[in-house]
Amino acid sequence: MGHGSSKEENGAAESQSKGSRRARLKQRLHLHRRRRSRSNSPSHGKRLNAENFAGIALLTLVRAEMKFKDKWLACVSFGEQTFRTNISDQTDKPVWNSEKKLLLEKNGPHVARISIYETNKMSRNNLIGYCEIDLLEFLTRDSDSNSNSEILDLLDPSTSDKIVGKIYVSCSVEDPIETEKSFARRILSIVDYNEDGKLSFSEFSDLINAFGNQVAANKKEEMFKAADKNGDGVVSMDELAALLAIQQEKEPLMNCCPVCGETLEVSDKLNYMIHLTLCFDEGTGKQVMTGGFLTDKQASYGWMFKLSEWAHVSSYDVGLNSGSSANHIVVFDRRTKRLVEELIDEKIVLSMRAIYQSKLGLGLLDTGAKDILQSLSEKQGKKMNSVESAKDIPKFVEFFKDQINLAEVKHPLEHFKTFNEFFVRELKPGARPIAYMERDDVAISAADSRLMAFKSVDESLRFWIKGRKFSIQGLLGKDQCSNAFINGTLVIFRLAPQDYHRFHFPVSGTIQQFVHIPGCLYTVNPIAVNSKYCNVFTENKRVVSILSTAEFGKVAFVAIGATMVGSITFSKKEGDHVKKGEEFGYFSFGGSTVICVFEKDAIEIDEDLLANSARSLETLVTVGMKLGVSKKQANIGLPNIEKCVLQD
Repeated sequence: MGHGSSKEENGAAESQSKGSRRARLKQRLHLHRRRRSRSNSPSHGKRLNAENFAGIALLTLVRAEMKFKDKWLACVSFGEQTFRTNISDQTDKPVWNSEKKLLLEKNGPHVARISIYETNKMSRNNLIGYCEIDLLEFLTRDSDSNSNSEILDLLDPSTSDKIVGKIYVSCSVEDPIETEKSFARRILSIVDYNEDGKLSFSEFSDLINAFGNQVAANKKEEMFKAADKNGDGVVSMDELAALLAIQQEKEPLMNCCPVCGETLEVSDKLNYMIHLTLCFDEGTGKQVMTGGFLTDKQASYGWMFKLSEWAHVSSYDVGLNSGSSANHIVVFDRRTKRLVEELIDEKIVLSMRAIYQSKLGLGLLDTGAKDILQSLSEKQGKKMNSVESAKDIPKFVEFFKDQINLAEVKHPLEHFKTFNEFFVRELKPGARPIAYMERDDVAISAADSRLMAFKSVDESLRFWIKGRKFSIQGLLGKDQCSNAFINGTLVIFRLAPQDYHRFHFPVSGTIQQFVHIPGCLYTVNPIAVNSKYCNVFTENKRVVSILSTAEFGKVAFVAIGATMVGSITFSKKEGDHVKKGEEFGYFSFGGSTVICVFEKDAIEIDEDLLANSARSLETLVTVGMKLGVSKKQANIGLPNIEKCVLQD
């Protein structure tokens, strides 16, 4: 009886031990779920086909050499994801050894931007240098070379011809079979409770049971015995990982991801492998970068920003900007195919939110503040034309150093005698190549700007413009608004203060007329455009030009003034025949907007621009990038958009 009691006690202990092991397993998997929730979703809600799959790149930031001493962190931005390293303790030669796996698509983003920040600020770290690396090009060049490492120059954010340091990176593509073995090895390490590099059958059994696959559960003993070559009851993780990888090829063991819990389509081996590889990228022996950020600026913020985000004073998101989301304007860079944050002074953001996101704020405008804005803009315009204003140029360049490239500017800073002279600066010849210059049936971007494009006014009201009284007739005026414009295509080019402020012709044709429409000077920032209380585009001061073209019919070109815009200056006159890409005019100091209205069914806008706009996401474009094709010629094939969009 005593022996029987001992058996019962042993059985209870064994049951308790199994329960304890399973609890630990669930706890470890839960930890990885939490890590992944802060990172990117590997599937992004879409399935890749084999033709578009280019591989999974393993990018490692090894170390850097900087010009001065500080504490450093690095951020990697790729597509709509950003990751960051920990802060390095080495002050002049920071070492990270941080890695991240990135999914490469042939028609997706290729360029990763690496940004280096000094971390001596409490609330905001300071961008010191950056570089860009085309991962697809990096992985496919010099196929005969065994080296996957490179030393890249870190460029000064304000001018790309100045080097501030060097960074050592490596990049490689993992073989699919090695990927599966690596994944299996990492999964197995979770149930290696005593961390001796070997698994007992009970440890292996816990893992298989966690997969939730009954067929696999029935075969676990058979699989374990096949790996236990010497019959000692334990196997090395390498042996078991190889066995699992082979089994996975024959008959997948996992119907759902053990890390995130997402159901997997086991018949789709490509996306199955992609998901598992990206979802479980910890445990390589090197530090994995932290994810879950939209932009490098967001990733670089210090603890004070994190506190404000927690308190809902500030937040990050893609789409319509209202409430706390209006603090941060995130746009999609068409050249690099990644998200970037628009720089704007916090005090200005708070004042705009107070005015344009509330009935009370707009009520103040109706009781005389409009006149104040008009007077303020006129005074500011005069001030920016004074010789004294030139001293503000260096401060302006420093604030926007990541978004103004002085290497493109035609003249050095000392050439500009007033702030406005710098504001309306010219660029060097060739800085803005024109897509398909010889083809008048191809329309181009009219300005360096954040672009929104809609096939109709109804779409613009649904996805972007929230003013209750917006209409094409209200925008153009009765006399200029023909029936063909009413249901036409709308393209909005929003210029921020840091942009090149000269605008160009999007199409070739003849200037038929200019019409000046007086109005207010509201801001054209999305905080106002996305407000249901304000009608920015139909109430602001603007000049409507009608262009007569052979390929697109009539095109309305509307230059809209805004807060702080002193004047709109045109370099052409009525009756002039113009070529697309030629300069049309410029805005003096302030933010401003150009809107082009095409007649109904006149233009086929590029799909990527329409897709982003349908997400309420502005696309960052430069003068000369392809906008769309005349529907008269839409059946004539054009080369891949990459060739005409990704211009330096």
